[in-house]
Amino acid sequence: MAMTRAYVGGATLAITLSLGVVLAASDPKFTSTWKAPEATGVSFVGKKVAALVMSGDQNLRVSGEEALARVLAARGLQTVATYRMAPAEELTTPERARPWFERAAIDGVVVLRPVSRDVKVTYSPTIWVSSSYSTLWGYYDYGWTGIYTEGSKRTDTTLVVETLVYSVPKDTLLWAGVSTATNPKEAQAFIKQLVDEAVKEMRKQGLVK
Repeated sequence: MAMTRAYVGGATLAITLSLGVVLAASDPKFTSTWKAPEATGVSFVGKKVAALVMSGDQNLRVSGEEALARVLAARGLQTVATYRMAPAEELTTPERARPWFERAAIDGVVVLRPVSRDVKVTYSPTIWVSSSYSTLWGYYDYGWTGIYTEGSKRTDTTLVVETLVYSVPKDTLLWAGVSTATNPKEAQAFIKQLVDEAVKEMRKQGLVK
């Protein structure tokens, strides 16, 4: 079975999960999932699992991996944040990263990779009757000056994230999913919600009990 592609863009995107503003938020929901046939019956309980956040933003990677490791540990797994295993420069290529995972006797890897962040700005009707917009020549001068004002508007952020589960000894993808969330909360809460949703999806597919 081929994995359904639901990605928006292809480059790893450095993101901030703490937005600093109060907006209506939606929990992460998986729009596409896939399970390898050989994944049924695989269990990482009692085995060592690495938490890996693939991002060029070091602060995001460290905080994200720590949060992911804590959430997985709370589910009974022996977890380690990948940044604790090896220097950052050693983890960017498979040739350099693989020996570190093998030396640490890692059995499984849970990967989170931010795929895209789409920002949509919605203005309320009051902006269109303001002095800056209500006349052509009033707007013309305003538009060319490059003035930016918060005005009366709402900003919504949609975050797309890949979640992948790999077996290291078999070098095999066991489970994959793509999720979306609107206005995600701070990292710890967001990652817990994401893992909870991933476990629900895996349970539906018989991967976990």
